[in-house]
Amino acid sequence: MSTTRMPALFLGHGSPMNVLEDNRYTQTWQQLGATLPRPRAILAVSAHWYTRGTAVTAMNNPRTIHDFGGFPQALFDVRYPAPGSPELAQQVMNLLDPIAVHADQEWGFDHGSWGVLAKMYPDADIPVVQLSIDGTKPAEWHYALGQKLASLRDEDVMIVASGNVVHNLRMLRWQGAETAYPWAESFNQFVRENLDFHGEAADHPLVNFMQHPDAQLSNPTPEHYLPLLYILGARAADEAISIPVEGMELGAISMMSVQIG
Repeated sequence: MSTTRMPALFLGHGSPMNVLEDNRYTQTWQQLGATLPRPRAILAVSAHWYTRGTAVTAMNNPRTIHDFGGFPQALFDVRYPAPGSPELAQQVMNLLDPIAVHADQEWGFDHGSWGVLAKMYPDADIPVVQLSIDGTKPAEWHYALGQKLASLRDEDVMIVASGNVVHNLRMLRWQGAETAYPWAESFNQFVRENLDFHGEAADHPLVNFMQHPDAQLSNPTPEHYLPLLYILGARAADEAISIPVEGMELGAISMMSVQIG
């Protein structure tokens, strides 16, 4: 067992174009990859693998999935050829028992995972396993999965969750994009203020996020928010929590990233 607990990250991934761009978000991801302890493997939790039931990529050579449309060909040409890890996949399955976890041989890395990892670890030389998000389960269930997976951090495995705490594509502002909607700012501030909550999971404001009056507008569907709960669940009571970078894009996309440890 390692003497160093790996950090856990939630990265607001935003547009797939961040893969090709150099901006303050991508620069922060690069800095995290360069300065944090180097993991022996990564467990990725992406908003873009939203399933019925739970699955984990269990193949040796996962494919790069271009799960988007209407972007430049250069983005479709990007590959992230990191190896998989059937061994880590099995370890995840063991930790989540008695939850039935499907050992997936088809999925790979979607842009929610490779889009940020390509900036953090551009050499693609760290094994990556991706865990799906079971869309049939409530928020507290996802938080509890983070708790079950927390021990991986003591075995040199970095948990990298990826989504956006505010994500409403139907309300994007193409004109005046620099100004966030008041409801988006309100919900984003609610998340910021409650990251360091100490107490029972049942009382955690960010687990019970739908009670916030702006939650539905900020997250018409929950898949981009739920990855945050995995790293909050994986946090030890005494650990620091910080925001490496944040911002609001197109009025309704929060680019907040959160670091545990």
